[in-house]
Amino acid sequence: MQAEHAIGALIQLHKGERSRVGPDRIQLLELIGANGSISGAAKAAGLSYKGAWDAVRAMNNLFEQPLVAAQPGGRAGGAARLTPSGEAVVVAYRKVEAELAEVIAQLEARLGDSASPIESIVRSLSMKTSARNALRGRIERIADGAVNAEVVLSISPSTDIVSVITRDSVRDLGLAPGRAAIAIIKSSFVILAKGEAPLAVSARNRLAGAVLRHEVGAVNDEVVVDLGDGKTITATITRESGEQLVFAPGERVQALVKASHVILAVD
Repeated sequence: MQAEHAIGALIQLHKGERSRVGPDRIQLLELIGANGSISGAAKAAGLSYKGAWDAVRAMNNLFEQPLVAAQPGGRAGGAARLTPSGEAVVVAYRKVEAELAEVIAQLEARLGDSASPIESIVRSLSMKTSARNALRGRIERIADGAVNAEVVLSISPSTDIVSVITRDSVRDLGLAPGRAAIAIIKSSFVILAKGEAPLAVSARNRLAGAVLRHEVGAVNDEVVVDLGDGKTITATITRESGEQLVFAPGERVQALVKASHVILAVD
């Protein structure tokens, strides 16, 4: 077989269908470790600052322990480091990558030009979602009702998310206390309010945190809120609301989400 047609493997570490870490994100983790900042890693990887931050936010949300500990400093840069969990993920990925390369080489040598069996095995292990927020956690409790059930998902030691779904969904998904699950929330479903004083609203979820980033757009703005423990939630608001409220980095806010707007997924 000619070298230019040699078979390679694309590895994606995953915890469930929607959580994935592939070669690009592993490289970003390595660059963060080497540069000590997300802005420096983004520049080295050829990514935008926002793109790098989004990747870090997604990885921290989708692992039970955050992979990157960062102190935001804007586009000029802030300190960032890999946590022990982040270092472990990088080491595990590179080890699996090296071992898989040996296996692929052996299979390729045995099968000669017939590559289709390998191609059917080596494939993507992830499913993508358009929802901006995907937060992994464990089910704390389920309150059963006549038609619907209230599911409480703990995404960190300090933060729970409540979802209201049908009893049939609870049964079909096999939900039970202690089981891992992912809360999926569209960013347009997240309402932001300044301060942390209790509000008289019907939204079941009131998630307190600090503004991490406020990105201004032509029509809509994107605001990322740090919930603590390495978890974040993103809200999409109108440009007019962004101008009126002016969410500044570090400002205390609360993200309001109706329980019926929280979709649950399981591995």
